[in-house]
Amino acid sequence: MFYTYVLRSEKNNKLYTGSTKDLRRRLAEHQSGKSTYTRNRGPFVLIYYEAGLSEGDARAREKYLKSGMGKRYLKNRLKCWLKIGV
Repeated sequence: MFYTYVLRSEKNNKLYTGSTKDLRRRLAEHQSGKSTYTRNRGPFVLIYYEAGLSEGDARAREKYLKSGMGKRYLKNRLKCWLKIGV
């Protein structure tokens, strides 16, 4: 399986979207500061993920969720959680 995921930084409440083949390993890398982009932004909470069969699909979904329409989709999808989670 390939995963597209969204993390929320507990430090600044910003969202980070990514994709991976091993979600647990990737989350551990974010938490331990091994990811360059998120190094100083942790700790993180996994707030959303999707699983699929293709790496290409996961990367395309990541790209979409980072777009304007994708951000609106996430905001609507996570509306209740974002109000109580922040």
